[in-house]
Amino acid sequence: MSNKIRLGILGGGGDSLIGVLHRVASAMYDKYQIVGGVFNPVFEENIGFAKKIGLPTNRIYKDFDTLIAEELKLPVNERMQVVSILTPNFLHFPMAKKLLENGFNVICEKPLTTTYEEAKVLNATLKMANTVFAVTYTYTGYPMVRQMREMIKNGELGKLQKVDAQYYQGWINPIIHDKEKRSTTWRLNPEKSGISCCVGDIGTHAFDMLEYVSGLKVESVLADLNYLYEDNKMDIDGTVLLRCSNNVKGVICTSQIATGEENSFIVKVYGDKAGLKWEQENPNYLYLMEDGKPLRVLKPGHSYNSALSLDGTKLPPGHPEGIFDSMGNIYKGVAKAINKEPYDHGEYPTIIDGVRGMNFIEKAVESHQKGNVWVAIETID
Repeated sequence: MSNKIRLGILGGGGDSLIGVLHRVASAMYDKYQIVGGVFNPVFEENIGFAKKIGLPTNRIYKDFDTLIAEELKLPVNERMQVVSILTPNFLHFPMAKKLLENGFNVICEKPLTTTYEEAKVLNATLKMANTVFAVTYTYTGYPMVRQMREMIKNGELGKLQKVDAQYYQGWINPIIHDKEKRSTTWRLNPEKSGISCCVGDIGTHAFDMLEYVSGLKVESVLADLNYLYEDNKMDIDGTVLLRCSNNVKGVICTSQIATGEENSFIVKVYGDKAGLKWEQENPNYLYLMEDGKPLRVLKPGHSYNSALSLDGTKLPPGHPEGIFDSMGNIYKGVAKAINKEPYDHGEYPTIIDGVRGMNFIEKAVESHQKGNVWVAIETID
């Protein structure tokens, strides 16, 4: 029998971007074997998709509850060890909770849940289950993001004084101006997406990334969100001011109506000695900025990089790696945790990151609704 980790997948069928991203990532380091799942709520399409990607159909189940029931009938050394949740947001909580209650490890897409209260319940459930739980804030897997984290941790920027993240997309622009389209898109439906679209979808990436690379904790936020039309209940653009630990100030600017933008995610951290800048659309470059010195460009695979960065680099310098590799590094970190191997805590985002992300989303919306006032982020353990 294979010694690979047995992986089940919920969602991600058809032409889903998230589905192919997770499947490729799971295969990247030869750590996982996909053994079954529920890719689509329509069973015939579910079976058809499994056949298309070359999976046996004996563990392709008609629904989530059947998956749990049938997998628990199998011997421990045959059943799924970890299940990836790639469904729309509103299904994350019930699926993750039941998986934890039945002893499965979980890899969950962000946002973790649709409410902060649900996220706290999941955290409590995980403490009882004592399994591994990862939340796929994908961009933390990039080697040069990890290098940024290590340089800041080692004091190379000096005393931190400013953090800044900008995440601009334009994909909602053709949808938001059409009343029928904006009323039928699940991303703009609070019952399926939660209370936020833009902040919940991409703002939470920016929030997690700033905490990940800087080592700081956001302590309070002041948000100004944009809904554009009165009948639209979900933000599609927003700016959030940040007050962080160590008296550091910052800002997150997010938009899904930035016409013409694709996936422009830019992260900047400034200290009193130097600054660092990373751009998702050019992920293999990390820019080091210092007063009175030329701009330096750091690249993956070189010996000057940290062990954490090099561990996530598969190819020699000059061979670009991208989003699949970034997600692959997260899956690699989760595999180490499941196999009880030593790993760096920067190798995959945990449920705490997911819970803090949900708190950030709700506090940003609360700040806006109360008239753009400062609202505290709670401490999570």
